[in-house]
Parts: sequence; C-alpha cells; structure tokens
Amino acid sequence: MKKLIIITASLLTILSLTACTNRELGTAGGAALGGVVGNGLTGGSTAGTIVGAVGGGYIGNQLSR
Repeated sequence: MKKLIIITASLLTILSLTACTNRELGTAGGAALGGVVGNGLTGGSTAGTIVGAVGGGYIGNQLSR
C-alpha cells in the first residue's frame, strides 16, 4: 500500500510539472536537489533539509533565467 501511495504521488508530481515554465522547473528541481543534499549533509536533520531546499530553489531559479 505504501508503495502505491509513493508511486501515485510521484506520478501526480510529474504530471503537474508539465505545465511549468523553465524557470519554475529550475526552481522546483533546485529545491528538490538542495533538500536531498541538505538532508544528507546534516544526517537527516529537518532544519538541514529545509535550508538545503530553500538554497537549492534559489540557485535553481537564478540559473534558469
């Protein structure tokens, strides 16, 4: 059941990104990557994940200009 929920959520996320502009995709991709990196660097800390996501989103937004 948990696997089905994850697959459904992933599919809905992918489908929702098809209507985004390049800048929005850059921001979302940067936030996702930054969150993963922040989580990894801080050993799973929630604060590290949030800070990484915010920083990654900002960088992704700036690079996609």
